[in-house]
Amino acid sequence: MSDKFFFKGRQDARQHHTAYGGYQPDAVKKSGSRKYPLALVVTSDARKQEVEAMVAEAQLHADIRLDTSEGAVESIGELTAILNKGAPVTQSKVPSRNDPCSCGSGLKFKKCCG
Repeated sequence: MSDKFFFKGRQDARQHHTAYGGYQPDAVKKSGSRKYPLALVVTSDARKQEVEAMVAEAQLHADIRLDTSEGAVESIGELTAILNKGAPVTQSKVPSRNDPCSCGSGLKFKKCCG
């Protein structure tokens, strides 16, 4: 008999979920921490002192490298991304059906704008 009538389970063995880059429970790495410091590149001593002050004010850890070669490019993108991180967005509470309408008509929300 063929095995199409008798199901014995999956014929191909599935791989473990972490083997191909799926769910990774230890993937959280906080940039700017002591274990994972920021890698920053600056082009002058004065700029290095400014960046060190910004890092200290934000209470972060960073490896700041000074590159004075010709055509050197400053790289502080990681720091600016952390400093410019926005606050969480909160939404105002939606009025329930029997609350007064927010448009100021004096009617219930369900009779006016709901």
